[in-house]
Amino acid sequence: MALATGGSGKGATLRAYASQVHPVFMTPPIAASLFGAVLADGIDPLAAAVHAVAIFAAVYTAHVKDGYVDFYGRGEDESHPLTARGCRVGLAGSTALFSGCVLALWALATPLAVALTLPTWAIGYLHAPQLDTNPLTTTTGYPLGIALSILGGVAVQAGTVSPLALAFAVVFLVLLSGIKVIDDAQDYDYDRSIRKRTVAVALGPSRAYAVAYGLMAAALLAVVAGAALELFPPTAALAAAAFGAVAAIARRADPEIATMLLVRGSYVFLAVLVAAVRFEPLATLG
Repeated sequence: MALATGGSGKGATLRAYASQVHPVFMTPPIAASLFGAVLADGIDPLAAAVHAVAIFAAVYTAHVKDGYVDFYGRGEDESHPLTARGCRVGLAGSTALFSGCVLALWALATPLAVALTLPTWAIGYLHAPQLDTNPLTTTTGYPLGIALSILGGVAVQAGTVSPLALAFAVVFLVLLSGIKVIDDAQDYDYDRSIRKRTVAVALGPSRAYAVAYGLMAAALLAVVAGAALELFPPTAALAAAAFGAVAAIARRADPEIATMLLVRGSYVFLAVLVAAVRFEPLATLG
């Protein structure tokens, strides 16, 4: 039986599976994993790579399952590059890859690292149709996965989670939850028509925007406060300033453009934090 809907042969099949790799949404979780490794005192490149691949597999699982549910289960999408069987094969493959990485982490790292990595697959697999049907879990699923990526990346290297790493994970959870509210607002009319309860549907677009930017402001203020209290490196405040400038521009844009700006702004935010941590001594911060 065919695995791709757009043709037969290896080329069509590979293109169909490659279409499920979405760099805009896959890059942050993988970067968060590597950021976690940077937060540790020393880096084992092999262990860091295995954890990053595990995170990739978890997010890939989420994309394949989401597409499968939206097209074959809910009838929301007009087309899908994979057949139903192709989706199931893709899910089996990504799950096998994730499982192999977890077994490798068991050998290379600690049980804590494994415990922090396992939920990322569960969040991805259960995103649709279980977690995307109420305002709380549909908003926090992706941000929680990134927070766990940071913590798992640290635990893989250090065998434990420092207060610094936990603080960064919470910041990203809050910041990205705000971005997710804006992202979901793009589909307000459709989600309302099918009674899908995102924050925008539950509160209305205006209140949802207020919640979203309130969450982002809280995360940025936490970074500034952490820098002032010397929990974070002082230059971490620059990350808050950079993202704040992007958010100010996005505030005047429609949800689609705002999401694009804010997601890319989160890349800048993460990059500045990496530079702040990597190039400033951490001995006094643990």
